[in-house]
Amino acid sequence: MSISVEVGLLSGKTATVTTSLKGTIATLRRRAQAALGVGRGRLLDESGNVLDACAPIKRARLQNGDSLTLQMRRVQIIASDSAFAAIMGDGSVVTWGYGEAADSDAVQDQLKNVQQIQASVGAFAAILGDGSVVTWGDARYGGDSSAVQDQLKTVQHIQASMRAFAAILGNGSVVTWGAAHLGGDSNAVQDRLKNVQQIQASVGAFAAILEDGSVVTWGDYRCGSDSGAVQGQLKNVQQIQASRQAFAAIRGDGSVVTWGTCRLNRAVQDQLKNVQHIQATEQAFAAILDDGSVVTWGNADYGGDSSAVRNRLKDVKYIQATAKAFAAILGDGSVVTWGDGRNGGDSSAVQHQLQNVQQIQASDAAFAAILDDGTTVTWGDLLGGNSTSVHEQLKHVQQIQVLFHAFAAILEDGSVVTWGSSDHGGDSRAVQVKLKNVQQIQATRGILPPGAFAAILGDGSVVTWGTKSTDIPIVKTYDELKAVIEGIVTEKAVPNGKRQKTA
Repeated sequence: MSISVEVGLLSGKTATVTTSLKGTIATLRRRAQAALGVGRGRLLDESGNVLDACAPIKRARLQNGDSLTLQMRRVQIIASDSAFAAIMGDGSVVTWGYGEAADSDAVQDQLKNVQQIQASVGAFAAILGDGSVVTWGDARYGGDSSAVQDQLKTVQHIQASMRAFAAILGNGSVVTWGAAHLGGDSNAVQDRLKNVQQIQASVGAFAAILEDGSVVTWGDYRCGSDSGAVQGQLKNVQQIQASRQAFAAIRGDGSVVTWGTCRLNRAVQDQLKNVQHIQATEQAFAAILDDGSVVTWGNADYGGDSSAVRNRLKDVKYIQATAKAFAAILGDGSVVTWGDGRNGGDSSAVQHQLQNVQQIQASDAAFAAILDDGTTVTWGDLLGGNSTSVHEQLKHVQQIQVLFHAFAAILEDGSVVTWGSSDHGGDSRAVQVKLKNVQQIQATRGILPPGAFAAILGDGSVVTWGTKSTDIPIVKTYDELKAVIEGIVTEKAVPNGKRQKTA
């Protein structure tokens, strides 16, 4: 016995879908996707309720002629150091890559109606539609939240340090887990974590802004967890920026308070008035004031000393940073750089080309600037700073994504150009013919290989590339991943090379 229903998209396109009453909602959904020529989504009934994909059609009480909606959401990809997690159109999750974070099999049945995902170095944390949280990956990096699972309700947002997570609940309280010494244990300040509005993280500490503008910190003291010396100044805080081991807070009057490894001296403190934005390298900060000038502090080798270019830092609109250098875009579209020359602090070789710059992206040690004519200028270390081999291809560039030592540019026609270290995705030749109609690119965050890029195409499928290490199963094949995403197959490749059935 069969049933026929009308399934429509928000665009107005509809299709009549027929399937057996003995099947599940997932079967009906797959038939609807095929009939409408779209990727994976979720079915809603006439009242807007989401139909459970695992439920039998009979239990859903559908009738012939019913009208359903196939709700589509753009695929979102989130990356840890060596793994990817994709939130599909139906709210399910597909993971792949290297290490424990790449294998979500143990929690797959829980990963439904996922709204957002946050990543530490080696784990993921997903917020579901009901405000609960599902975690997986290396327990040492926050992949196991069982100790606080009963507290993870009405979660609004999650922040991550290198090895720990902090979740803000609906009532403004905070729940933490992961490496205790790197922010996973907030017991010492738990009674103060009330009415929390936002949380910022360094590599091993957290800083929470409360509703009254005060700040609470915890984690490793070497990473900025100890704000005791400036606690009396942390009032009316509006935003916080973090370097690897320090924090800088902008107050409502535009002044700045810092703590951690990048301490302010009196002379610099007096200059920090009417601050609009702060950018950070690993060990230094740069603040843009409301008059367009810039004040810097911290380790001079990391861009903390801008005295050599201070007279040129006028009408600054935006600042980007590598690990050890800064690059500022001025109002006239020119660029001023300072910091470690080998890490992008010296742009003299390309200075004459840096005109009408619209945006700048930074890897760990190189910069890439997009000009208003769509061309690109690069400088810094040779692994990313030298794009000579692809210079002629870098035209009509729309956006650039970055890995540790590599860049990937999306062109106006949806194709992709890559350069830099092949171990970090700088060589995409193996998948070049598949890189068409690319909408977005995400990258793993690892400092060392394996490293990879993942590109979302217009049809919702994904293409990945990266490390050449043949002994590391870094990614699924294109066809396997495309099939999983489109819901065509039921087999999933897992990091250890085994295969197992998934629902």
